[in-house]
Amino acid sequence: MTRSPFHRLVFGTLRRLLYLWVRSETINQSAFTLKLDRSKPVFYVLQLPSLSDLAVVDRECRKAGLPRPVLPVRVGKLEEPAAFFYLTPEPDWLGRQDKRGSSPTLARLVAALSQQAVDDAQIVPVSVFWGQSPDRETSAWKLLFADSWAVTGRLRRLVSILILGRKTRVQFSSPIHLRELVEQDKGHERTLRMVQRMLRVHFRNQKTAVIGPDVSHRRNLVKGLVHGPLVRQAIGEECERSGISPEKAEAQALRYGNEIASDYAYTAIRFLELVLSWFWNKIYDGIRVNHIEGVQEAAQGHEVIYVPCHRSHIDYLLLSYLLFRNGLTPPHIAAGINLNMPLIGGLLRRGGAFFMRRSFKGNPLYTAVFNEYLHTLFSKGFPVEYFVEGGRSRTGRMLQPKTGMLAITLRSFLRSHRLPVVFVPVYIGYERVLEGRTYLGELRGASKKKESIFDIFKVIGALKQRFGQVWVNFGEPLKLAEFLDQQQPDWREQDYAGQFRPAWLNETTHRLGQRVAQRLNEAAAINPVNLVALVLLSTSKLALDDSALARVLDLYLALLRQVPYSPHTTLPEGDGRALIDYVKGMDLLAEQRDALGKILYLDEHNAVLMTYYRNNVLHIFALPALLASFFQSSARISREQILRFTEALYPYLQSELFIRWEVEELETVVDQWLAAFVGQGLLKLEGDVYVRPAPSSRQFVLLTLLSRAIAPTLQRFYMAIALLLNAGQNLISAEELEDLCTVMAQRLSILHGLNAPEFFDKSLFRHFIQTLQDQGVLLQDEAGKLGHHVKLGELVEGAAKRVLPAELRLSIRQVALERGEQAPASQ
Repeated sequence: MTRSPFHRLVFGTLRRLLYLWVRSETINQSAFTLKLDRSKPVFYVLQLPSLSDLAVVDRECRKAGLPRPVLPVRVGKLEEPAAFFYLTPEPDWLGRQDKRGSSPTLARLVAALSQQAVDDAQIVPVSVFWGQSPDRETSAWKLLFADSWAVTGRLRRLVSILILGRKTRVQFSSPIHLRELVEQDKGHERTLRMVQRMLRVHFRNQKTAVIGPDVSHRRNLVKGLVHGPLVRQAIGEECERSGISPEKAEAQALRYGNEIASDYAYTAIRFLELVLSWFWNKIYDGIRVNHIEGVQEAAQGHEVIYVPCHRSHIDYLLLSYLLFRNGLTPPHIAAGINLNMPLIGGLLRRGGAFFMRRSFKGNPLYTAVFNEYLHTLFSKGFPVEYFVEGGRSRTGRMLQPKTGMLAITLRSFLRSHRLPVVFVPVYIGYERVLEGRTYLGELRGASKKKESIFDIFKVIGALKQRFGQVWVNFGEPLKLAEFLDQQQPDWREQDYAGQFRPAWLNETTHRLGQRVAQRLNEAAAINPVNLVALVLLSTSKLALDDSALARVLDLYLALLRQVPYSPHTTLPEGDGRALIDYVKGMDLLAEQRDALGKILYLDEHNAVLMTYYRNNVLHIFALPALLASFFQSSARISREQILRFTEALYPYLQSELFIRWEVEELETVVDQWLAAFVGQGLLKLEGDVYVRPAPSSRQFVLLTLLSRAIAPTLQRFYMAIALLLNAGQNLISAEELEDLCTVMAQRLSILHGLNAPEFFDKSLFRHFIQTLQDQGVLLQDEAGKLGHHVKLGELVEGAAKRVLPAELRLSIRQVALERGEQAPASQ
């Protein structure tokens, strides 16, 4: 095709007119770093015929000093009239377009290389995005005309240019060397089809990376769910069970599908990004993102499932916002059906939320449709996000994983593992959580309120409050196939067709939940607020003088730098004094001055709230605090004794707090912590024996403060065992023991002033009792009553003497004894 001078004149005039208004830029300046061999022909390929796109590319090439696409280029002895072509050929004069046809320019290039007429030719794919400048877009309604997966007509393109032309981005990709493809010697036609296929995949992936996946056919996706084999089977069973026609059952399945499915729209994502940019800047001092590089690497070729911790309703908004800002596709998000409210629900659905009922029990048809929907998302490679904790943590601790979504994911993967699945833990740490006032009531004992996204808007009236920064740490990705290889080496050899569930599925899902929770805790963000909370809540009066608090904070920072919890854990900047000033600036510390200096303390309001932030990082300090507690009643302990006591207590701490180290690693980690204690002067080493400082020394005070971080947890453990032993063999059930523990904890918290609201959390007692059963310490008889080893009392008392004050042990035993004396009278 010859480009006449007239055509060039028309194109030049169009480009000049276009750039009276249009402003374009090259994404990441990649055009300036292209490794082009100028001695060989360079051709640009655009996905669809568009003179406006071509004009923008020509302008960017001139700016970058690259060969221009509209100028002739020599290929061997022949001369091509222009150095560009469209992947989809231009329509003929009647407007007909052969979408499967190939570009004549590309066909001639392949032929020239096949005939050795030229050494090589370089093809550079170029994408043009209109209205794609998220750093500068300030008009929400303009987003309606931004690029999307929808088919764009000439009128819409003209409107887009007029409205969004000043926000246009161009992305040049690495050149494709045709010689490498021709040398595969597959013949002219096959080589031509191979090049076209590569380019189609490239353009689709490029568009997905920039504007997200194509889910424009939601109606077809929902209809497709009904034809899944497991849904068809559930429809048949529903007909038999309810006595309805197949048509009614299928219609019900379609209603379920529409209730569940998201309506992912890129324009909604852009709108939310605009609104949230204002929100974060209004509320927070900044968002710190760490280790996202590992996610960008893991996202290549994997089905990515984001599993964040759940602290606030804004967790999912924050994560989607950050992923979008960092060039990653925002995920489809599992949301509770309670969030499907008027206006809010529609916006969330278009932002990627799909809604699920709290319980699937008694509704196998809904279960089948939901499972099929998740399987469709997984198999098509859409990133997905859900919270393994189920609900928001009201105490600041990592909650016990709810394995429902993990089980669905695991069954889907076993059914078809075409795409490898990778779990990406995301730890979100707030210096002040938005729902703090709501949580405060629950921490004080108020009943849990029904979740509502409107909790977020309650803070609007309190915007004068300083909320500090948000820390978002991406943890180490967990590849599902590798996990299964460790847990069930023969998993690939089994047939998972139909509704077959292997016997090992439940136990493996439980272990997967534990591993995910551990990976989440590994990525914890230690910030000034939770570090100050940890220290002051370990004091008897919730107060320290200014210099003493600074010393303790400096000590903790030094210990954490010497024995890092994990490569993904982050520490705050600055020393202890800087941390104090920062927390005071957030109005979380009260101050009293006298002639001797300043005393910093927690008032009643903040003392309860700060337990939430302390609990965010309690797992990091649990092991060193346990080691410190051994020296509260013993001046000298051998290394062998320390290891024995630690190994006895550690499994219960690990199970409750999701600590990362396995028992096999414990010896090495304990040695590291003991060496750190010696290095900081908290202990002395005499041969194989560790010696504590004098009780009157500053170092002993520091060691005591550290030990108190884990004291409430150890007290709960001792309390449960004391009540069990006092009840006698096979006379009390797990549920009865759980209730008794809760009542005793509430009493002791008043008698001993224990300022830890989770101290009488029934779920923590339940989990401890279950762990005792898992460890074989407790056995359940046929009647459901608990029996124990005859030497349990002796072993527990020996350990308790090492870690608990005598006064508290006596008080716990006394309360347990009083309960035992009252029990016969009440029976």
